[in-house]
Amino acid sequence: MLRTSVATGAGAVGLAAVSAVALRGNASGGAETPAHLRGVAPLPFTQILSFDLNASGLGRANVLRAAYDAVAEMDGGEIAAWLALGEGALSSRIDRPRHLKKMPSFAGDVLDPAASDGDLLLHVTGASARAVRQAAEQALRTLPHQQLRWRVDGTRPENRIENGQGLSRNPFHFTEGHGNPATAAEITGRAIVKAGQGEPSWAVGGSYQVLRIIRLATDFWDRDTLDEQERITGRRRNGRWLDGTPSTERAVFATDPHGRTTPLDAHVRRAAPNPRTPPPMVRRSYNYDRGPDDQGLIFSCFQSDLEKGFEAVQRRLQGEAMAKYTLTTGGGYFFVPPPGASWLDALTKS
Repeated sequence: MLRTSVATGAGAVGLAAVSAVALRGNASGGAETPAHLRGVAPLPFTQILSFDLNASGLGRANVLRAAYDAVAEMDGGEIAAWLALGEGALSSRIDRPRHLKKMPSFAGDVLDPAASDGDLLLHVTGASARAVRQAAEQALRTLPHQQLRWRVDGTRPENRIENGQGLSRNPFHFTEGHGNPATAAEITGRAIVKAGQGEPSWAVGGSYQVLRIIRLATDFWDRDTLDEQERITGRRRNGRWLDGTPSTERAVFATDPHGRTTPLDAHVRRAAPNPRTPPPMVRRSYNYDRGPDDQGLIFSCFQSDLEKGFEAVQRRLQGEAMAKYTLTTGGGYFFVPPPGASWLDALTKS
């Protein structure tokens, strides 16, 4: 079982000072904003729990309803929480989201089966580590007979809002979040499944969620000069582009075809070779810390189309300069149902 601990110390204290009200501001302007996209920035602490469902038939339907009720009870105030479905949560009689499957092992991955996949995901975020921990423990009491497959805690150091974007600092000391959309319409456009996409009707309004538990070689990274780190990343630590363009503007890589300023194998250049058409996904990642020998990123992203979002980016990242500093050890593909209980009625009546 994968267990990581929430970071403590001055950084965590600083997070507690971030206004939960500001972070939880309505991202789409509507009362039914789903919890996973609520707020310009996600709440600064998280705990993610993946379960294997032991029940089948009516018993499984009852488990899903119990989990839904538990999340509905905890969501709000200091907590934003949601459920996500793995492929094993859906019976063969149910019309499934067309991209939902087990996460494949990409080049360089060393996936631990005990820390990957799962039938049901419970993702809890909160304004404090204590609130998150209490909510997660309450959920475990609600689902006592289901097998906990893996569990991970995380935090977002320097969690803040700048220029309409939710930003934080990753374990490599760089700012995360500059590639995210800064408007409600863009967030919805990238993350929410719409009618006409070929998805089952019950899934319209939901999102595909990708989780990647990525161990980072921070000691190895810290031996490099700042200049080398920035060339590997493709940005300055503060988010400014290497050609001097402010982080709030889009770089133009076409003026640097040979990579003299921004190397062709830099992370941001591989991920989004044309910054004017950014990847259609919304990133909301967290750091984890199990001590000096095991630190990393809980990469989390949401999209309406898994192939056009995460998988397209992952294919482009093959051979990037940053690869030697990263090792993905777990995570999975999941589907976050739309707000409300209609999806649950559709699945449990099938």
